[in-house]
Amino acid sequence: MATITHHGGTRGVTGSCHRLTFDDGQAVLIDCGLLQGDDRGVDGASSDALAVTFDLSAVRAVVLTHVHIDHVGRLPYLLAAGFEGPILCSEASAALLPLVLEDALKVGFTQDRRLIEGFLAVLAQRLIPVPHGEWITLFPGDAASPQLRLQPAGHILGAAYLEFDVDGARIVFSGDLGPPGSPLLPDVVPPERADVLVLESTYGDRIHEDRSQRREHLKAVVEHALADGGTVIVPAFSVGRTQELLYELEAIFAEAGADPWESLQVVLDSPLAADFTRGYRTLSTFWDAEARARVAAGRHPLAFEQLVTVASHDDHARMVNYLAHSRQPALMLAASGMCAGGRVVNYLKAMLGDPRHDVLFVGYQAAGTPGRAIQRFGPRGGWVELDGERFDIRCGIHTLGGYSAHADQAGLVAFARDIPGGPPKDIRLVHGDEGAKAALATALKAAVPSARIVVPG
Repeated sequence: MATITHHGGTRGVTGSCHRLTFDDGQAVLIDCGLLQGDDRGVDGASSDALAVTFDLSAVRAVVLTHVHIDHVGRLPYLLAAGFEGPILCSEASAALLPLVLEDALKVGFTQDRRLIEGFLAVLAQRLIPVPHGEWITLFPGDAASPQLRLQPAGHILGAAYLEFDVDGARIVFSGDLGPPGSPLLPDVVPPERADVLVLESTYGDRIHEDRSQRREHLKAVVEHALADGGTVIVPAFSVGRTQELLYELEAIFAEAGADPWESLQVVLDSPLAADFTRGYRTLSTFWDAEARARVAAGRHPLAFEQLVTVASHDDHARMVNYLAHSRQPALMLAASGMCAGGRVVNYLKAMLGDPRHDVLFVGYQAAGTPGRAIQRFGPRGGWVELDGERFDIRCGIHTLGGYSAHADQAGLVAFARDIPGGPPKDIRLVHGDEGAKAALATALKAAVPSARIVVPG
């Protein structure tokens, strides 16, 4: 049986990177993500969250589950460390990955276009798009090569869980699994069989709201902005959550029709998110049936009338000042999703102290990030440190778990329990805080008593 080694994603929810080594010594990496927040330097990779210090001599290929930065952010450093093999991912991920990594390089490495273009050219040569649902030979030309299949994971556009067929054994890496009913995406279906399952556990200790509940809660938060002339600040992840929220808002506008909703301005202040939104629109063949039906009916789920996109830094500065001091009701989406940098920080600095405004969290906030601090201390009238300065929190703080792109405990248990070929012999829990992994392990032991549950340290 092949062996599994973890180079990240075992002591937190970021930095996913796993090695699958086959009996002949050849290996593949599953993801190579960035460590964030308190995960930096404690998860077996390095005190430098970007460094790739583990041995690459046997690694023949990298297979990506999806393009979130905590799954792909160390790819430039992997190539710099000497990796020369192919990078396999789904077709939609192959279209979106260059956008993610170009932005990551500009923010964290260099503004030199020559260097960035050089990297993107190398990336284009290495990328191998793989259609969902088709078995491929992992090492072409090798008669004994393991087989690989990507299946839709329902997390973001292009996200996949990975099935490896190794000498008759089936090893499955979940990547990040999405909840049922996610806007734009088909629901995840469990694999037909799995002997070993490496399973994420981000929300292994909680149950999400259903889609109807989350939409009503979103409407309630926005109605506060409509009443007070305030802004709802949404720290949004550029790929996935932003597009889902726009999709949901378009539906609310379509249902509301007239005042007061027509006075609400939806501001997308993130060039990367805008690029991804355009990418999502061009990849509409991968949308689910509901989303395609809206388009067929003449609606524009990701490009509706009330949506304003902010591009330049000058326009960004003007928008921050306008929303902070006018009484224009607005919902503003900007990166980063954990408030650790990016344009959202300027909105927070300008508005956290004003009770007219609200901060709405729709994604996971990792320990050690400003987002987690705002989420924890804001409801108690606390403060948060941004760019070395303390800011009092007097605005409303809200969290909508129903908009998470991750499956909750029930979804994770169902993914393992409902495998048609029977439950896995071994389930390894990764990509979650300690409490979430412990709660999920308990639930899995009850639902899948024959499985051995392992929590790598």
